[in-house]
Amino acid sequence: MDRRPIRVGVDIGGTFTDVALEHPGGLATCKVLTDYAQPERAILDGIETAAAQAGIAPTAIVQVIHGTTLVTNALIQRRGARTAFITTEGFRDVVEMRSENRFEQYDLNLELPTPLVPRKDRFTVRERIGPGGEVLLALDPAEAEAMARRIVEGGYEAVAIGFMHAYANDSHERLMQAALSRIAPDLSSSISSVVSPRMRELPRFNTVIANAYVQPQVAAYLRRLADRLRGAGIAAQVFMMHSGGGLIPIETAADQPVRLLESGPAGGAIFAAEFARSHGIDKVLSFDMGGTTAKICLIEHGTPRTANTFEVARTYRFRKGSGMVVSTPVVEMVEIGAGGGSIAWIDAMGRIQVGPRSAGSEPGPACYQRGGTDPTVTDANLALGRIDPDNFAGGAIPLSAEKSETALGSRLAGIQGITVPEAAFGVTEIVDENMANAARVHTVENGRDIEHFTMIAFGGGAPLHACRQCEKLGIERLLIPPGAGVGSAIGFLRAPFSYEATRGLFQKLADFDAVATNGALGSMEAEARAFVEAGAGTAATHTRLTAFMRYSGQGWEIPVPLPHRVFSPGDAHMIADAFEQAYRTLFGRVIDGLAVEITNWSLVVATTLPDPDPVTRLDGDATAGATRRRRFYDAALREAVEAREIDRAAMGPGVAVDGPAVIVERETATVVTSAFRAVGQPDGCLLLLRKGATA
Repeated sequence: MDRRPIRVGVDIGGTFTDVALEHPGGLATCKVLTDYAQPERAILDGIETAAAQAGIAPTAIVQVIHGTTLVTNALIQRRGARTAFITTEGFRDVVEMRSENRFEQYDLNLELPTPLVPRKDRFTVRERIGPGGEVLLALDPAEAEAMARRIVEGGYEAVAIGFMHAYANDSHERLMQAALSRIAPDLSSSISSVVSPRMRELPRFNTVIANAYVQPQVAAYLRRLADRLRGAGIAAQVFMMHSGGGLIPIETAADQPVRLLESGPAGGAIFAAEFARSHGIDKVLSFDMGGTTAKICLIEHGTPRTANTFEVARTYRFRKGSGMVVSTPVVEMVEIGAGGGSIAWIDAMGRIQVGPRSAGSEPGPACYQRGGTDPTVTDANLALGRIDPDNFAGGAIPLSAEKSETALGSRLAGIQGITVPEAAFGVTEIVDENMANAARVHTVENGRDIEHFTMIAFGGGAPLHACRQCEKLGIERLLIPPGAGVGSAIGFLRAPFSYEATRGLFQKLADFDAVATNGALGSMEAEARAFVEAGAGTAATHTRLTAFMRYSGQGWEIPVPLPHRVFSPGDAHMIADAFEQAYRTLFGRVIDGLAVEITNWSLVVATTLPDPDPVTRLDGDATAGATRRRRFYDAALREAVEAREIDRAAMGPGVAVDGPAVIVERETATVVTSAFRAVGQPDGCLLLLRKGATA
């Protein structure tokens, strides 16, 4: 008998809340519209629906794993707590001055993002720590006490504390926090030496401010969620997916909510990485398209690329550099405003544009019949025959083709003097080109050749657009995993418990201090292991160590994987060799004669997951039977084509279908264009191959 525990993964997106329930009989999944007013209500509705499908009682669930866009949305929409920021005298305006980089060089009217904390709410105290941790000017306890009283009298809901070089010595930050706690023990406060103990004051200050800004809201939401689950009789452990691709206890998430910034997309990357490993694919482009955004991530050798900084709330055409840089561990990906709910509009030059605004779930696309009047990508796909109006979300959301055509006609076609199908094609082609361009840029920035990658597509919208993406990018192989429509939620169930500890410890490699390094790494490992053991107990773990290094004089550093061990002074040569190898991989060459520096360290402790069962590829020796015929618009051919509609359940191992075809399932549909052939694989995946490709 299968005795696997009953677990549920829940991903709240901008349009849909996805639920994946793992039980002894397999996997039950569903989508429900996101409830903006009470997100936890949609979670309970989705759990009840999935439990009913599985034929189990919700009370049998023992673990809930959750990812949310709550933190990201709060930062983008500026709906956080009234926050005060306390910093070192003379550095009050660091978060407003930003860096010297201009994200749009030739825009004379460039507008920088507004800081989360206005200048009137930023305060300073006289103190100074040096870069080596030495106290240059001690913080007077009386001044800290007076500042604490000023903050409390100001009626602030949260406080962020970020002092210069606190990553090297946190004594002044802790003194200031203790003064606040004595006067107002219930006041939410965050210190940079805990939230982001790294070099560079701008991202460190941004990170601690962001953490404080959303902390009261996230803590209240997580309490409500726990209460609602208990009220429904679900006495399950609740864990959160963090943006680095692992699980943390709900208490850690409430204390450091900035770690939840990209929790949903990180689950999608874990989902794709598992199939990359089982299929033995070393180079994967993960393509996740939902209702609001599209996310693209590189996965190499079964592991998603990660980064130690992330840019949130971009304000200028989603351009890199126009947002707020925070330093928190993340799965590295590019995210653009291109989803099923992305709104199409006409710009000042009369061109069709798509996004970044989204209709979300309220009111949603025009075809949802919930009051939306703007044309969206979903409306365009419906008008082009790629979506079945009677079988959307398993029939739970009936769509109106008439309302889609009205929105496309009044807002696009009528203005441009074209037909509704032409307008719909324009919308989908624009959004496809936007996503393809983002993928090209992302791979080029990482020194990779995109044509050699295999795409793994998931999310409610990606299977509709994946073949067209491959046509634009020159990719010949595409994988659509089972459960693709709720891929991120399934990814939560496959994620390890993990925690990444970071430290700023600047040193020139020529003067490598093994004693100081070992001391810092020892405390980092203890910190990370304590968090992992809180959720995973005595489960087997492994450790990953990364040094962030650069040539002396460079403005940024690169991640360099290193063996986790006790270092000796002689290891400087090994570290130098590892840096040169990483630098050459990224840039194609090294620079002779320049000194090398280490700026920050990262240490990850994660539970060890079993290797997925290997999958033997099948090329197809049977033909799928069509349930009916339907027409959809094939963008590459610039014409409507007659296609076979096939149920996903009929695509068993070795069963094949040549495009044009539409393979339908409850949460999404895979559009197989005329250029591709789809073959069912032993693990339930669909492998799509470009016709005539050598593979």
